[in-house]
Amino acid sequence: MRSFSRRPTIVQKFVLIVILFGSLTSCSNPRDEFPMAEKITQEIEQHGDVRIDEYFWMNDRDDPRVVDWLEKQNRWTEKVMAPMQRLKSSLIEEMKSRIPAEDVSAPYRDGDYWYYHRYVKGGEYPIYCRKHKSLDAAEEVLLDVNALAGDEPYFAVRNFEVSPDHKLAAYAVDTQGRRFYTIYFLDLENGKLLPDRIENVTSNFEWANDSETIVYVRQDSESLRAYQVLMHRLGKSDDELIYQEDDETFYAWVEKSLSSKMLFLVSGSTLSTEVQFIPADTPAAEPQLFLKRGGEHEYYVADGGDRFFVLSNDNATNFRLFEVGYANTARDQWQELVPHRDNVLLENADVFRDYIVLSTLNQGVVQLEVIDRASGDTHLMNFDDQVFTAYTYGNVNFASKWLRYAYESMATPDSTYEYNMETRERRLIKEESAGPDFERRDYETIALQVPARDGALIPVSMVYRKGIKLDGSNPLLQYGYGSYGVTIDPAFDSDRITLLDRGFIFAIAHVRGSSKLGREWYYAGRQLQKKNTFNDFIDVSRYLIDKGYTSPQHLYAQGGSAGGLLMGAVVNMAPELYNGIAAGVPFVDVVTTMLDDSIPLTTGEYDEWGDPRIPEFYDYMLSYSPYDNVGRHAYPNMLVTTGLHDSQVQYWEPAKWVAKINDFRTNDKLLLLKTDMQAGHSGKTGRYQSLEDTALYYSFYLWLEDIRE
Repeated sequence: MRSFSRRPTIVQKFVLIVILFGSLTSCSNPRDEFPMAEKITQEIEQHGDVRIDEYFWMNDRDDPRVVDWLEKQNRWTEKVMAPMQRLKSSLIEEMKSRIPAEDVSAPYRDGDYWYYHRYVKGGEYPIYCRKHKSLDAAEEVLLDVNALAGDEPYFAVRNFEVSPDHKLAAYAVDTQGRRFYTIYFLDLENGKLLPDRIENVTSNFEWANDSETIVYVRQDSESLRAYQVLMHRLGKSDDELIYQEDDETFYAWVEKSLSSKMLFLVSGSTLSTEVQFIPADTPAAEPQLFLKRGGEHEYYVADGGDRFFVLSNDNATNFRLFEVGYANTARDQWQELVPHRDNVLLENADVFRDYIVLSTLNQGVVQLEVIDRASGDTHLMNFDDQVFTAYTYGNVNFASKWLRYAYESMATPDSTYEYNMETRERRLIKEESAGPDFERRDYETIALQVPARDGALIPVSMVYRKGIKLDGSNPLLQYGYGSYGVTIDPAFDSDRITLLDRGFIFAIAHVRGSSKLGREWYYAGRQLQKKNTFNDFIDVSRYLIDKGYTSPQHLYAQGGSAGGLLMGAVVNMAPELYNGIAAGVPFVDVVTTMLDDSIPLTTGEYDEWGDPRIPEFYDYMLSYSPYDNVGRHAYPNMLVTTGLHDSQVQYWEPAKWVAKINDFRTNDKLLLLKTDMQAGHSGKTGRYQSLEDTALYYSFYLWLEDIRE
């Protein structure tokens, strides 16, 4: 990584595209044909409380009855969905038409080479390329992922990284979706793979400056917690353990500074971090501790070439920026550069030789602040839209005065710009295509402030095609996440045009549990305040109905992973508000999962949800856990998806949840479970393969709206 962020990599933003499958109103859905699951009573006792879980047996991945039932559910879903196959196919072709058959990324210069990736007609995956010194030079194809993937149903290449001397490349491959990678090494001068292989590790690694050594991270084979940092020298069989993180609530990862001088070894939990560093020129050196972890202190370090810069929440809820010399990094040596601001969340800092760029949220609005390191002068970069996002990326030259960043809004395609931090000149490098028929002036984006039941104001980002009427007749898709402090940016999605052009409104509810309004907004939606997340989402739904944007007959809700927990809670608390709900890879069996520290990622989640081994947390979590609170409700139409190889939310959570809802529901609305038997948490790979998931998901809403084309 070439910048540092306050967010641990284990909680990186991801907007789930895995949610799939549609439904229909004109098709019969008799409950007596729904594939019933066997019931086996399992008592789970904690704090003297006994819970009965009749579907606990589904936790055994090796039990043939589990796969048999999941496959029965898939066949049932396919049968119910058969009438909408024509619609689904047309949606796929429509969304394909917005993707350029041949496309090239914005190139960047690193040393004597221009690097980029491109797509070819019909190709699912990128082809990594470079040109020597000039973009007019002959192209060198470095790696064709299409050729590597072959007929694999799931194929993910991550972290394609060229060595500092530009002679080698390393990349990580996962063919199952469970995020166990094999790292390969490629000789760029002859195109052949080196014999070195590093198997069953994460995709997180960095090159040392000798171009012969990488530092990488291994995860536990059962819990999947990334906990070991190792060093591999090419041609050597014995890798050296550099650091092991023994605290089961912490994860380990590695970063390389933009200056290329330092390798950072980071240990992080939800609310605490600890950093060690190694000079990238001497990777065998003993790691040096920057500052010992303590309490809920989050800090992140960048190298400035002659000193360190530190992003820290020490006595600063929304973080502040410090500098400190190389010789002594003790806390009392830190000098404040940017103070804490109550309404401004300092999210990230990119440190260049002459400038620092701060990424902030000012009362929910993205700002990029440029600081001249010599003079201390600061200026803001100007943006035009009301609802947008901007973020730095792809910066590889420490000495550059040009900042590369991306800009997009809910009605403006993703665009890559370069900004001269000295002259303030701005130049467009590339704008992504949204298809030949797209005109941004046809769409409107707005920001709302919705009053919550306790008086808080909930930000909502919204986009729709111009000309809507506030008469309650509009179909509206409301999206939410609300966990880990992750903010869902109001970004562009060309696939979403498919809904907007058919009259849908799309709204993001920035509920508590996100950091949209700063870290206090996050703290107000975690642990013993988690119900604020659910209440906020429901309050936004009621507001949108009351103001005529939509009605319960036309309102849909979507969320995935922790956002799937949001869906599960909402559908128990206010099922009458929605015509349909889609929950992708949903975290719904909260108490049972958090009581089992053998389940992947559980121990690292205590800071977010609480530890149910403590009675206070147990009682609170039990009061909202979607699986434990399934009741005698008239549930709306529901689409639930999962992946058999999901490493983050195990397949059995949504499977058990659907089985239990079927037992308790009081109506015959659609209840569909789709399990991808090849994929994991993030769904299908490939730029076209993923469209099938998206088309099926959109079909769920369109068919319920009686939209057939």
